[in-house]
Amino acid sequence: MQDRRFGFATRAIHAGTPPDPVTGSRVMPLYQTAAFVFGSTEQAAELFALRSYGHIYSRISNPTVAAFEERMASLEGGLGAVAFSSGLAAQLGVVLALAQNGDHLVCSQNIYGGTITQFTVLLARLGIETTFVPADDHAAIAAAIKPQTKLLFAETIGNPGGTVADLDALSAIAHAAGIPLVVDNTFASPYLCRPIEHGADIVTHSATKFISGHGAVIGGVVVESGTFAWESGRFPLLSQASPGYHDKVFTETFGEYAFLMRLRAEVLRDVGAQMAPMDAWLLLLGLETLPIRMEAHVRNARAIAEFLSQRPEVDWVSYPGFASHPQHALAQKYLPRGAGSIFTFGIRGGRDAGRAFIDALELWSHLANVGDMKSLVIHPASTTHSQLGDEEMRKSGVAPESIRLSVGLEDADDLMWDLDNALRQAQGRLASEASNSKTPA
Repeated sequence: MQDRRFGFATRAIHAGTPPDPVTGSRVMPLYQTAAFVFGSTEQAAELFALRSYGHIYSRISNPTVAAFEERMASLEGGLGAVAFSSGLAAQLGVVLALAQNGDHLVCSQNIYGGTITQFTVLLARLGIETTFVPADDHAAIAAAIKPQTKLLFAETIGNPGGTVADLDALSAIAHAAGIPLVVDNTFASPYLCRPIEHGADIVTHSATKFISGHGAVIGGVVVESGTFAWESGRFPLLSQASPGYHDKVFTETFGEYAFLMRLRAEVLRDVGAQMAPMDAWLLLLGLETLPIRMEAHVRNARAIAEFLSQRPEVDWVSYPGFASHPQHALAQKYLPRGAGSIFTFGIRGGRDAGRAFIDALELWSHLANVGDMKSLVIHPASTTHSQLGDEEMRKSGVAPESIRLSVGLEDADDLMWDLDNALRQAQGRLASEASNSKTPA
């Protein structure tokens, strides 16, 4: 029994949460506390010197948050995890754990607009440069890596264009250059893809999405594989004496845990972007249903994509599950259980038609989120990617007519009924406006 490797669904329910040894509670208790009492002055000194493990202050660690971290590490197949207050905070934590002024990153350009802004504006102000390269241009990615490059960043499924990253190829490029591959796995979730199995060294999530599943929590998490050689000398923040912790050398002191310990003990401690215990408790509940939710998400998304592909009001559908998609072979390789439930389509009539379509929907919710049990819709060019210039938007895969759908768990027939009505109304409105514009005054 002790040697058994339990299945994904079993670990989604049980990992990190044995019955409470004090009360017998089967549900993980919510430790809603700011700080923890020390047993003695000696124990307090040991904890603060990182010579023993325990909880000091919930900005650094908390038992409920730790249970969520353990479960996520189990599901992603990693050595350990550190939770943050949001997905953007999680990926910022990764960068700050490895890079400093004068350093460089290489990043796929087919990613979330907020990540592009974080890297091009915030990190640039800190003196960290980023080069963006198309995710499928492997030669350009390899050429972009410099001696001061600290990581290669990509998304499993690009937001919003649906570009599927070739993880094996990217990990080979990164490792040949001596840098880690960091993968945002938000759109796939560990149920559909586990990037560590394909060579990724660090995985991030916006836990707000599928990990929660209910649109009720903001959170992020970082999972590390535990296999990268941080002691190579390329990462002085880990392999040289740290003035932030008594000149401790993380690689010498913590070995394979060096990255995770610096991420928690220095970055999380100093940035203060910790996950709240209540949020971790809700995320643990969300993870218990992740496998069955993802199966239903994928099933509904396929039905909706096929429905839209047959509509005369739709110019194109970008869904990796279709054989016509440029990354369909990669989707079959890395996403064998399904190509996710978030995709885009182009409505005939461009930006004006898109707005009319969204305004006509009744069941689909118009908001800036994905991965909810409820079906969601948004026009990226005027919302999630609106901070980008036209050229940046084009490179990230966003067109003026693009509509992004996050397909939920409602009855597919009801979702298609709503889409049908909205498509008809949008085209009718455009036709009416065109007719009125031709009418003589």
